[in-house]
Amino acid sequence: MNPVRSADLHLHTVFSDGTYTPEELVAQSAKAGLCAIAVVDHDTVAGINPVMEAARGADLEILSGVELTAEHAGREIHILGYLIDHNDKALISRLEILKENRRQRVYKILEKLKEMGMELKPESVFALAQKGTVGRLHIARVMVAQGLAASIPEAFYRHIGDNRPAYVLGFRFSPRQAIELIKGAGGIPVLAHPYSIDDDSIIPEFVKDGIMGLEVYYPEHSQGMVNFYLDLAKKYNLLLTGGSDCHGGAKPQVLIGSIKIPYELVEKLKEAKDKLR
Repeated sequence: MNPVRSADLHLHTVFSDGTYTPEELVAQSAKAGLCAIAVVDHDTVAGINPVMEAARGADLEILSGVELTAEHAGREIHILGYLIDHNDKALISRLEILKENRRQRVYKILEKLKEMGMELKPESVFALAQKGTVGRLHIARVMVAQGLAASIPEAFYRHIGDNRPAYVLGFRFSPRQAIELIKGAGGIPVLAHPYSIDDDSIIPEFVKDGIMGLEVYYPEHSQGMVNFYLDLAKKYNLLLTGGSDCHGGAKPQVLIGSIKIPYELVEKLKEAKDKLR
């Protein structure tokens, strides 16, 4: 009997706030027994071609993707875009806006931390991010390295997490704009880890904006949450996705393939894309 083919559709690389190089990502994905993965770095598509090149000759399908950051009613919303044309010039141009927005956000967060008696140099954060999109995870890693937090979870929980003292929102895209950007690049927009929104009542609003899927299978989703989002997806005829949200060594407790979805859900994404053409 053939083994069940599975996929992990939420992986990050060094091109955003993950620690895996393209080669390491491919090797770890193969080790996990996956047949398909999606690279969904934060607000950038720069890692997709390198990962595809690293997977050349391997029995591993690479889906192009992105995780866009948007803002809605004071909340940070993440929108996944699958099967996008990652070479689309309009997409890349708009992503540059988000990349610069992320840089400015670092300065604002560090200023708040300084007011709290914790001084970090912006250069140390940007050096860790290198050429990738910079984010709070980079700040947390520097805080741990400098002894300002015992762990990354502590840095988020006490200081830079959502609604914590040094938190800064300030993203320029609305969910609708993010959805339109993904669709404009030929992709399928999916609401990422819906539990993190902390208000399921606004999800129908995103459906009206054009969301086509829900990330139902996610490490922080309890079985009760999974069941709830399955029912919601059925009600609004939404596609189902899922993944580990692995960031490599930045979140060592989350391994590639720790959340696996059947490959048939990838096929349904492809069928949905075909209907958009």
